[in-house]
Amino acid sequence: MASDPHPDRLRALEERLAKLRDKPKPVKSQTAKGFSQGEVAYRMVIELATGILFGVGIGYGLDVLIGTLPLFLAIFSLVGFAAGVRTMLGTARELQGKQATEAAIAAKREGNEGGDGN
Repeated sequence: MASDPHPDRLRALEERLAKLRDKPKPVKSQTAKGFSQGEVAYRMVIELATGILFGVGIGYGLDVLIGTLPLFLAIFSLVGFAAGVRTMLGTARELQGKQATEAAIAAKREGNEGGDGN
């Protein structure tokens, strides 16, 4: 009959399923608790763009008031870029510190579970 399952195929399927059940679960990224990598990247891009826009705005405003159009615009654009990069690096350090703290807590927890309590 065509509807009866083949016993060898069923055993092979059961073996494959058992192997898949025994596999360890993939480790999730520890970028930052509550943040995905995309959210972190988007945050850093926004910080950089905000710094540049503030610099351009301040430079253009000063140039219009003083009457030296390209001078302060160029200077404050670079200052805004530098401020944006500095803010991005601060965010990266903050997230790296959180990740290191979480890794240390996880390692300590695993060490306590694996030991005999002494």
